[in-house]
Amino acid sequence: MSARRALVTGVTGQDGGYLAELLLDRGYEVFGLTRSGAPDHVTPVTGELLDAGSLRAAVRETRPDELYHLAAPTFVPASWEDPTEVVEAIAVATGVLLGAAREAGSRVYVAASSEVFGDAGESPQHERSPMRPRSPYGVAKLAAHGLVGALRERFGLFAVSGITYNHESPRRPLRFLPRKVTRGAAAIALGLEEELVLGDLGAVRDWHHAADTARGAHLALQADAPRDYVFASGVGRTVGDLVDAAFAAAGVSPDGRIRVDPAFVRPPEATPLVGDPSRAERELGWRAEIPFEAMIAEMVEADLAELRDAGPSGA
Repeated sequence: MSARRALVTGVTGQDGGYLAELLLDRGYEVFGLTRSGAPDHVTPVTGELLDAGSLRAAVRETRPDELYHLAAPTFVPASWEDPTEVVEAIAVATGVLLGAAREAGSRVYVAASSEVFGDAGESPQHERSPMRPRSPYGVAKLAAHGLVGALRERFGLFAVSGITYNHESPRRPLRFLPRKVTRGAAAIALGLEEELVLGDLGAVRDWHHAADTARGAHLALQADAPRDYVFASGVGRTVGDLVDAAFAAAGVSPDGRIRVDPAFVRPPEATPLVGDPSRAERELGWRAEIPFEAMIAEMVEADLAELRDAGPSGA
């Protein structure tokens, strides 16, 4: 029997990297949509989210059994700078890939986001919670989520929307808060920095490891029937909890080393974004397996190693 074929968009990103490794470990032939380069043992396929023709060609050429659409602009604050491009890169690209997958007979997983809930009015959120996004990014992700459901119902497409909450790892870019915190704790522990400047320490998030997210995406496409799933830890933690975990892993106290700058404080959220993963647990046997503290410790250790290798100028 020939190996199953998978096409992964966003293969050079955090989630795509973990997913590619999982698929390769399970014997898949893995193709990665990319503008340049791909992880080891992944066959690169040229394509861009804003080029519909290249997306259709990638699916047509690879004929994947499973298509994992993970690529998208991911930094929520930046979505305000050019909302139109964000909608095109997220919603329009998703529509193009769903159409191509229908023609190819592929199963499709589309990465949605907890940002679709916005001010949902209830916490934790589940798959049927109200969706009231508060950013262009969230609006675009909601449109993509809606397209998954529409094509699934209209054409019987095996399409799944994975509503993922904040998921982290040492591969997360530094512009994201958890990496900012783990890098800051590591830099302070090594004597490279004296303080870490943050915003609202009371803001609540639901964090889990990106490797768990990748495992959930794969499980969703092995199910007997397509459904949407929330992938989350189910536990809300504050930024202060994140700071405490990171500094504990770095072996230093945060006392006197954290400065709150109002410039970093986002508008308050009426509803904490905490997910209810009960459906994924019940139907897929999925849960966030890597403990929060272990995830943060892994990130701190990676930052300590990177800063040591970089020398005094690396902080």
